[in-house]
Amino acid sequence: MSQTKQVKQLDRVIIRFAGDSGDGMQLTGDRFTQGSAVFGNDLVTLPNFPAEIRAPQGTIPGVSSFQIHFADHDILTAGDRPDVLVAMNPAALKANLGDLPKGATIIVDTADFTKRNLDKAGYESNPLDKLGEVDDILSGFQVQPVDLTGITVEAVKEFGLSRKDASRAKNMFALGLLSWMYGRPTEPTIAFLEKKFAKVPAILGANIAAFKAGWNYGETTETFVVQYEVKPAKMRPGTYRNITGNLALAYGLVAAGVRADLPVFLGSYPITPASDILHELARHKSFGVTTFQAEDEIAGIGAAVGAAFAGQLAVTTTSGPGIALKGEAIGLAVMTELPLVVVNVQRGGPSTGLPTKTEQSDLLQAMYGRNGEAPVPIVAAQSPGDCFAAAVEAARIAITYRTPVFLLTDGYLANGSEPWAIPDVADLPDIDPDFATGPNHVSAKSQNDGDGAPDEYWPYLRDPETLARPWAIPGTPGLEHRIGGLEKGDGHGNISYDPANHDKMVRIRAEKVQRIADGLDPLRVDDPSGPPGDGAKVLVIGWGSTYGPIGAACRRVRRAGYDVAQVHLRHINPFPKDLGDILSRYDKVLVPEMNLGQLSRLLRAEYLVDAQGYNHVYGLPLKAAELAEAIGRLIGDAEGREVELGEHGLNLPADHENTEEA
Repeated sequence: MSQTKQVKQLDRVIIRFAGDSGDGMQLTGDRFTQGSAVFGNDLVTLPNFPAEIRAPQGTIPGVSSFQIHFADHDILTAGDRPDVLVAMNPAALKANLGDLPKGATIIVDTADFTKRNLDKAGYESNPLDKLGEVDDILSGFQVQPVDLTGITVEAVKEFGLSRKDASRAKNMFALGLLSWMYGRPTEPTIAFLEKKFAKVPAILGANIAAFKAGWNYGETTETFVVQYEVKPAKMRPGTYRNITGNLALAYGLVAAGVRADLPVFLGSYPITPASDILHELARHKSFGVTTFQAEDEIAGIGAAVGAAFAGQLAVTTTSGPGIALKGEAIGLAVMTELPLVVVNVQRGGPSTGLPTKTEQSDLLQAMYGRNGEAPVPIVAAQSPGDCFAAAVEAARIAITYRTPVFLLTDGYLANGSEPWAIPDVADLPDIDPDFATGPNHVSAKSQNDGDGAPDEYWPYLRDPETLARPWAIPGTPGLEHRIGGLEKGDGHGNISYDPANHDKMVRIRAEKVQRIADGLDPLRVDDPSGPPGDGAKVLVIGWGSTYGPIGAACRRVRRAGYDVAQVHLRHINPFPKDLGDILSRYDKVLVPEMNLGQLSRLLRAEYLVDAQGYNHVYGLPLKAAELAEAIGRLIGDAEGREVELGEHGLNLPADHENTEEA
């Protein structure tokens, strides 16, 4: 009979599962996330794993982790510092210890703390042997040593697996234990295992047994005497699902095809961290989606440009290195003025760089990374769920204005997840391809000898409002035309080397991109202190996945009693029309980015504003607490006073509930 357990109420928890890259930490975190989503918590996740297919076992570079922040209220980030660390080996403990606040709980698998593994992690002695001693490096933490491997092997003995195979289920034991600690539902995980291992009964049985053993261990052992409850979050009415950025983006492209009544064509080459978009779109042939896995990046975009010429919603997906290879073909799409969505799921660079880590360092590449004057609209997603809306918007612009469009996400958005309210398709924007159906130009012969009706098709005549050229499906009678990479003559589209014509066409293509701003909604300035410029003196402006850390940092600053405004950009080229006026209303402008100051350069050049950068390139999202301190210092400069954020800033107390995000 188990003893009575204490139940403690929490408003939020940050848990990090960490182990060797073969320990199944991503699966463990994903299953805990799905349980939290079913329970109704708001959540944000941060997977973090090595680039190698099989990183060096037991080493710090081989550590894989999955962090989940779940709460009973609206949250914006995966959290700065975990409240709970589950460490499967010494390397996982050492790699993550510095991120923990004092008082955090550490659950470690004692079975892997062998001399060999301790040496690989750089420990001279076993830190678990020194708990409570003078030189205890884990003092200040609540350390719970558990023989996860040993208990798991014993729990699955009936299935006849080798010790090595049996020990692989230890991640399910850990998941069961944490599910008990935080009251996560067990049914979703058991259903998942039954589906995943349906054809391998022994593995299925072992994983379910290990999961239940972990739950029962928490329920019956005297080691864990407290359960924690995080109630469901209050959300707007609707149907929600947990979704990653890559999945949301794929759904957005499918939805855009439905709204435009166009088949979707993806020409792509697999690359981390964008490959999941290709994998997902390949499943949706029923929605008229065609996926082409090309032999290389150039072939992928070449096929996509061909599909755009054929009248389809054309897409190509890649990351920074692939954008470098696609540059010439993007220029071809600029010259031919064909709709094309170019998805760049950014990662750490340069070159191969950090393939599995996140970064925002391709903004200037998207802006200028082509030969000649080749302006391309840029749209950026701000959260995993927002990748859906950003994809629809990128497709809308591409089709409406007959141009390639960059859609920028990054590794954090691609692999991270959050609850997403499934929209009604009828509420999505209308997208009209408005194909040319007949001649649009009156020839001299028709003027002189006929009735003056159009009798020729000119592929470079312009819509007077958008400057978009007509889009004709090949094979339409009377609309035969030729396009290519050589400069076009205005209107008729024939090859032209005339200097004045080239100057005119370059300016028209640039003006066409600028006219996109005419149809954009006004920017939303988050400034509780009042209308822009009347209260806060500091504006924090960002783009992409910095939305969460910036929002969380601004919340911290406001809770400490200081005013700060925030604005976030979805459209970076062209900038929204009211951006210049907004920037001019604040004394100080801070631009946090995961690069060395790319948006801040663009803002300084365009608006002559003294935009100050806050720049980190760690391969990880910005930390809200550190950013809050930077905002506080800038407020102090602007207002001429000392700013002290106290518990809301960097130095969190040991009991730090309610200090990250309201």
